[in-house]
Amino acid sequence: MGDATFSAPPWAWAAVSVVIAIMLAVDVLSHRDNHVIELREALIWSAVWIGAGLVFGLVIWFWRGGEPAVAYYSGYLLEKALSVDNVFVFALLFGYFRVPAGYQHKVLFWGVVGALVFRLGFILAGAELLRRLAWAGVVLGAFLIWTGWRLAVRGEPDVNPERSRVVRLFRRLVPTTPSYHGDRFTVRIDGRRRATLLLVALVAIEATDVVFAIDSVAAILSITTNTFLVWTANAFAVLGLRSLYFCLAGLLRHFGHLRYGLAVLLAFAGLKLILAETPVGKLPLWLTFAVVVLTLSVSIGWSALSVRRGRGRARGRSADRPAGGGEP
Repeated sequence: MGDATFSAPPWAWAAVSVVIAIMLAVDVLSHRDNHVIELREALIWSAVWIGAGLVFGLVIWFWRGGEPAVAYYSGYLLEKALSVDNVFVFALLFGYFRVPAGYQHKVLFWGVVGALVFRLGFILAGAELLRRLAWAGVVLGAFLIWTGWRLAVRGEPDVNPERSRVVRLFRRLVPTTPSYHGDRFTVRIDGRRRATLLLVALVAIEATDVVFAIDSVAAILSITTNTFLVWTANAFAVLGLRSLYFCLAGLLRHFGHLRYGLAVLLAFAGLKLILAETPVGKLPLWLTFAVVVLTLSVSIGWSALSVRRGRGRARGRSADRPAGGGEP
């Protein structure tokens, strides 16, 4: 079956880094004209990124065996599911800053690059923390359970970048302009370099992703502390975030109950971390994979059923309404 605790050699890290760099280069070259990404193009790119993530799992399977591959796929599915919450917040941020549709891909591209760097740091630090301090698993587990509860009971997140300490600090330290200047992040005005509103939007995206990264990295570390598997699962899930945004940004209302599934997964991940520090020990990977797949399937199916019932009630009310629109 293989051992999910294997230590990846330097050449494996280098090879994955080269592949990710090539994929990012192809992506940015394909969108250098700042065109508006339509649904068909977004679906094609989503298929490409998802295919790359699934193929890499097969590489892990043939290279290290079934157990590491199951750990990778479990982490990949969990990260992919949690990224839907990112998409919702990104849509709110783009609406708040009124980012032109043609520039959104560029903001998301550099946002993903920053997310990869931040998450790698969180992964290395988190894995080392869990290895060195036994009580760290209990603390992280409790944090994830609390996060899951908060996600289940909250409404739509209140996204107001003006309340963000990072955005306010950035505007205080960096001279900014209140408008867009094409797709440029900085512009020279009166001989002074200033940040454009596009760069402020990027800072807001990065700041929110750091918060998401803390939750998602802690959750995936409940599956495995193998930094190579955690990093690659995160990377391939995050790489498809831009295409996922353009696919789902207008369809998020159809996934109204998905947040309950994500809340269950976060709480389950927290429970796993806590149990690992008790006589129960680590739960088997096959159980984790089954819980992830089943929870996502139920929450998505529940959302689809609710939308269908809502449409049925709407048609019923329309049929009961008089043809002329007045009183009978």
